[in-house]
Amino acid sequence: GPPLALIMTHIHRGILKYVYNFLSSAGAKYGVGFWKPGSGIIHQIILENYAYPGVMLIGTDSHTPNGGGLGAICIGVGGADAVDVMAGIPWELKCPKVIGVKLTGSLSGWTSPKDVILKVAGILTVKGGTGAIVEYHGPGVDSISCTGMATICNMGAEIGATTSVFPYNHRMRTYLEKTGRGQIAALADEYSDLLVPDEGCEYDQIIELNLDELKPHINGPFTPDLAHPVSKVGAVAEKNGWPLDVKVGLIGSCTNSSYEDMGRAASLAKQALDKGLKCKAQFTVTPGSEQIRATIERDGYAKTFRDVGGVVLANACGPCIGQWDRRDVKKGEKNTIVTSFNRNFTARNDANPATHAFVTSPEIVTALAIAGTLNFNPETDYLTAPNGEKFKLEPPTGDELPSKDFDPGQDTYQHPPADGTSLKVDVNPQSNRLQLLEPFDKWSGNDLEDMQVLIKVKGKCTTDHISAAGPWLKFRGHLDNISNNMLIGAVNSENDAINKIKNHLNGEYGGVPDVARHYKANGVSWVVVGDDNYGEGSSREHAALEPRHLGGRAIIVKSFARIHETNLKKQGLLPLTFSNSSDYDKIRPDDKISIRGLKTFTPGKPLTAVVKHSDGTEETLELNHSFNETQIEWFRAGSALNRMKSLQH
Repeated sequence: GPPLALIMTHIHRGILKYVYNFLSSAGAKYGVGFWKPGSGIIHQIILENYAYPGVMLIGTDSHTPNGGGLGAICIGVGGADAVDVMAGIPWELKCPKVIGVKLTGSLSGWTSPKDVILKVAGILTVKGGTGAIVEYHGPGVDSISCTGMATICNMGAEIGATTSVFPYNHRMRTYLEKTGRGQIAALADEYSDLLVPDEGCEYDQIIELNLDELKPHINGPFTPDLAHPVSKVGAVAEKNGWPLDVKVGLIGSCTNSSYEDMGRAASLAKQALDKGLKCKAQFTVTPGSEQIRATIERDGYAKTFRDVGGVVLANACGPCIGQWDRRDVKKGEKNTIVTSFNRNFTARNDANPATHAFVTSPEIVTALAIAGTLNFNPETDYLTAPNGEKFKLEPPTGDELPSKDFDPGQDTYQHPPADGTSLKVDVNPQSNRLQLLEPFDKWSGNDLEDMQVLIKVKGKCTTDHISAAGPWLKFRGHLDNISNNMLIGAVNSENDAINKIKNHLNGEYGGVPDVARHYKANGVSWVVVGDDNYGEGSSREHAALEPRHLGGRAIIVKSFARIHETNLKKQGLLPLTFSNSSDYDKIRPDDKISIRGLKTFTPGKPLTAVVKHSDGTEETLELNHSFNETQIEWFRAGSALNRMKSLQH
């Protein structure tokens, strides 16, 4: 069933067998299904099996809104929120605003569904959708396939949106029928008036896009909201000193690995092959699910990709989250890659901070991989065949859905047993990848006094900066081991360095996790000070677990991304914001901070920070919070899990 599927986010073949044994045994014990290794990416599993028009579903990943392509309200949350739902506890969310995106015209030629969200990201920026649901509507919707709508909703995470959703239409009905859910399609048809915008409804903000005029886009580098038309990105790159040579083109991922995506990309690869050309750049293909892999193998797309020089990877997130053994450039070497992924933060894809990653459609990735340069506009520019012939690529084409239906491939789903109550959850005590959680300590009942500033973070600090992905993901089940990546990607305002902060107990400089551990061992509580939209990006719960585990008590910033703020509350930390954002500038890296007012901690009532400078002076600042009564109980109990356990007695 869905619940365990929802927490099976980004599990890959590389993890040792006992991790799968743990997950498999947990599913059997608690009566839920388990998708085995090789199944694919959870968001594709959801779209193909679980999402349907009108359902409300939560998942432990920021790209859970992928299901909005089927008219579902799918919201990404932290793992602790999912635990609430699985335990039958009400899940809550501050009521979001609604941003309407009215689509007119129709998609054609080189323009794809990905260009819709790339354009919207450029308009709204990485935080413009925070606290809002994005609702697409208008006559242009019908020109977009169901999986194309899913792409748009998936990448809505990059603008901070709570979720994104499309109204039910015939494209969704066809997809439901092709994926074996004809009965649901018939029911949706019967109640279709409830699955579209109400007559005369009003939006908090309206964006209008004419799809007839929309051009192919490419966003980046280093942030998914830096939007450029493909026709102009080469000139912009030259002006900014971004490498023009495309080292690698990567298509697939949870955002763009549909049958239609693969078909359109393959149509371009075939054109190149027919002229005797192969990709100048390296080229990788990541199927989003076993069903997609099997179907593109059967229908010849995978062979076309291999023939043009591509490599078809495992059904997994792969390079999108840094799980990629890249060897063509050295760490620190400046280079450009283009992907059809959703996110391109610094070092996300390959752990190299000098990699300039751009996100675009699979079609544009394929064209740029063939050309080998960012300075190529496939709508106007020519390629040269080995015989000297100049030719232009024709616009991509591809079937929305397979005419011979989907090939399900290997059966990777493990059904739960009729009764698993007698089974044990399998945790290997010798594992360095699995570690049972110990309860965090309760609030002492007193104000938090003289906490050391661990690091004052400068600029963008996503969950990838706070808890890096890539090779670290193998430790997701072992809190102490994965805590060694805490904030190692954040920029220290004191010296503009990464993972180099001063230990104020001994005067030496060290890595952020090492200094935090030293403070904890010596009974020193600490705080992190951060900038705007702190914690944007993945819903990575470890970004909240790690500071709590290593002795953190509060995170004080200008503003938070939604999921991360809730995750911090769940772990008994205090996510607080400066009443005056300029107060950020008053904090010095060697300050000690006391937080007062916790004995009368109530919703809507600010807390007070007393900031003690090393020169003996003090400042008093007001700190806002968004805690409600229930969340304050989490803080007092030490975490939401602690509070849940206390309510059982």
